[in-house]
Amino acid sequence: MAIIKSFSAYRPRVDIVGDVAALPYDVYNRAEAKAVVADRPLSFLRIDRAETAFDESVSTYDPCVYAKAKELLDGMIERGEYVKDSQDMYYIYELVMDGRAQTGIVACASIADYENNVIKKHENTRAEKELDRITHVDTCNAQTGPIFLAYRAQAAIDEVVSRIKKDTPTYDFTSEDGIRHTVWCISCVQDIQIISDSFAKLDQIYIADGHHRAASAVKVGIKRREADVNSSGTEEYNFFLSVLFPHNQLKILPYNRVVRDLNGYSKETFFEKISKNFDFVKENVAYKPEKKGMFGMYIDGEWYKLTAKDHILSDDPVKGLDVSVLQDYLLDPILGIKDPRTDDRIDFVGGIRGLEELEKRANTDMCIAFSMYPTSIDELFDVADAGLLMPPKSTWFEPKLRSGIFIHKL
Repeated sequence: MAIIKSFSAYRPRVDIVGDVAALPYDVYNRAEAKAVVADRPLSFLRIDRAETAFDESVSTYDPCVYAKAKELLDGMIERGEYVKDSQDMYYIYELVMDGRAQTGIVACASIADYENNVIKKHENTRAEKELDRITHVDTCNAQTGPIFLAYRAQAAIDEVVSRIKKDTPTYDFTSEDGIRHTVWCISCVQDIQIISDSFAKLDQIYIADGHHRAASAVKVGIKRREADVNSSGTEEYNFFLSVLFPHNQLKILPYNRVVRDLNGYSKETFFEKISKNFDFVKENVAYKPEKKGMFGMYIDGEWYKLTAKDHILSDDPVKGLDVSVLQDYLLDPILGIKDPRTDDRIDFVGGIRGLEELEKRANTDMCIAFSMYPTSIDELFDVADAGLLMPPKSTWFEPKLRSGIFIHKL
């Protein structure tokens, strides 16, 4: 059973929530983050990326950076810019992008469920990437960026959400990228119980996005639990901030690939080699794959449609993924990309950027681009259920959850 807990959030005042809400900290490099904060001084990014308060001589990971983050957060609370709710609640968080809505439950998920694999993962994390958020959470004594979780839709939760969404929302604003963000509070004891009981019937919940943030929050909780001889398991540090979405509302965008060169092959030899495992035809316009097993390829100003031949397809949850097929039968054996996590000859382009970005990259700093058919949410579930891991950069979720709308204090 999954333990999904209501909590008492610290939330920004209604009049400033649109100015505070920020994209996740890892969307930006340092220069981009500094520019955002300069333009939007209330943006939560100044707390998530507190190095923006210092010049380049100060390391992003200097202890003074995390101390500054705590100072900024505490200051917003002291000034009443953040206010703590008077009771434990669930919250409804709806995001609308290009007319498509997805509506999640903001809550706290259990660290114990993460440890015992009720909360399932589909990608590895890297210790060096975790350390930054571990220090940030521990120093601020708060979780500020929610983890994006998915669950198989439950009718009882849908009913509560649909009913409450008819009420006047607590927040309703549109961010600068055109995404509409709407929040309602679920304070009724009976509704809270229905949601809690519904999640308790689930044996699996899945991390859709935010593996490093989840791992960092969990490690802070474990550290505090081990240091607390009187820990009962109910303390706030035993839970981490999440937004849980039903699977039937989620859309995964493709995560496309660009490669710097043809690994020493001429274009003719490269085409000859890929013909062993892929059929290909030239396209007159930019090609977006229509179904699983198809790929777009852009080289020398021309688009091609690649179709994987039957003998390289697989029913294995991981080997059958399109990202695996391309890696195992083209990127690795032909283009020499052995480890896409570390090879600087390959880069990844989120589907939100469109095919034009692939053309731009292949015409400038890269040589060849591949457009992908998106991994499905069912494929993600299958990989996680099998206890396996996806290749890196297999999924791109949009829209992105905003940080700073809900704060979970430890």
